Amino acid sequence: MIKIAYIGGGSKQWARVFMNDLALDEGDLCGEIALYDIDREAAERNRRIGMRIGNCPEARHKWSYTVSGTLDEALAGATFVVLSILPGTFDEMEVDVHAPEKYGVYQSVGDTVGPGGVLRAMRTVPLYEGFARAIKRCCPKAWVINFTNPMSICVKTLYDVFPEIKAFGCCHEVFHAQNFLCAVLHEQLGVPRPDRHELYTDACGVNHFTWITEAKWRNVDVLSLLPDFLQKYYRSGYYSGSLTAEQARTDPFCYNNRVKMDLYRRFGVLGAAGDRHLAEFVSNKWYMSDPRQVEEWGFHLTPVSYRKARQQERIEESIRLADGTQAVQPHRSDEEAVRLMKALLGCGTVVSNVNIVNVGQMPQMPLGAVVETNCVFDSDSVRPVTAKQLPSDVCNLVYRNCVNIETCYYGIKQRNLQMIFESFVNQPLCSSLDMAQARSLFEEMLVGTRKYLDEFYDLQAFLDNK
Repeated sequence: MIKIAYIGGGSKQWARVFMNDLALDEGDLCGEIALYDIDREAAERNRRIGMRIGNCPEARHKWSYTVSGTLDEALAGATFVVLSILPGTFDEMEVDVHAPEKYGVYQSVGDTVGPGGVLRAMRTVPLYEGFARAIKRCCPKAWVINFTNPMSICVKTLYDVFPEIKAFGCCHEVFHAQNFLCAVLHEQLGVPRPDRHELYTDACGVNHFTWITEAKWRNVDVLSLLPDFLQKYYRSGYYSGSLTAEQARTDPFCYNNRVKMDLYRRFGVLGAAGDRHLAEFVSNKWYMSDPRQVEEWGFHLTPVSYRKARQQERIEESIRLADGTQAVQPHRSDEEAVRLMKALLGCGTVVSNVNIVNVGQMPQMPLGAVVETNCVFDSDSVRPVTAKQLPSDVCNLVYRNCVNIETCYYGIKQRNLQMIFESFVNQPLCSSLDMAQARSLFEEMLVGTRKYLDEFYDLQAFLDNK
């Protein structure tokens, strides 16, 4: 019997995935899930959905769902804390993503690095400072699992405010790269497509800019198959999922792995995230100088208008699921959170890639920065695995982004807008901007999202200091 405190418990997407995985798990987990959200109505809908999932014949476990009125109430006595929030609203994200476009800066995601990532971090860090203090106060021994982006800065904040915290960040982007490699095995060797868990991959980097330096399936070196695979698919791209041509053309989250293949052709190691993320960590001239170049590279600029429309659809679906006018159909996802939780409770040992403070597992990156590598999970323990070294040219790319993230974090911690601006202007996506253009864009984005910034920063003094 455990207690899971779910912060952001009104989630329209991830909460349902998590509730399904908990209900369908074959182990012995059970207990209470305390949902907390500033949108209490959304949390209450998820409570009802969670109870309905537990009543399905497929469910192996029926969890008790509650809605907490305060953060402290949700955290009190928690075994695990899940952090999954949207910092601000999609109106703020609209500024993050689309304000830079008039300066010729395009973003395919805009939630991790680039201009959008910096502004999102400015909204997120103050909230996470509060979460860390509350966890220290209410459940200092709980394991904390973060799903919020920007991932690296969220995890950095938790450890900086509460150094003894037991926290890590989960991201599924490496899983997509593993699935891509399984498709390569199928295409090149004619074997039935393996499950990604059958691969061993050495992945390292910073979140959304990780790299696979080794991939083994049985006795096969999977990366050695890529040169011949690229001969066939480099120009056309390769969709590793089951997509129709129409989906590939219109789905704004879809990509054909051309960026991933191009990076491998350049550097000999595989970018281990979706193309939409990878392209944001390098110069905007490489893949995103304009929408036409994006289209040529086989991915999409995801408009925030699409996210808004999809959010409204999910709200309407949540209402139907909560009131029983739509059937609940639970299915297990490929996410690993439940698997990792079970390992931490002593139910076996798991190796998986997560985001955690660098204590030497990536010797090429600064100690204390948050990096993504494999870790060993077992009873109340997460032990980082030392990663293989990155080639020097790839290391330079990762190092620049890692230091940028560190600079951005400490600027936010000190509420030093000039320091934050230094990380902003050094973003690879801002490579085409001169200093005046970068300053103008930064100011415009501050003003456009100031509803969520004025409480924490002296924007006016910065704006007046020309």
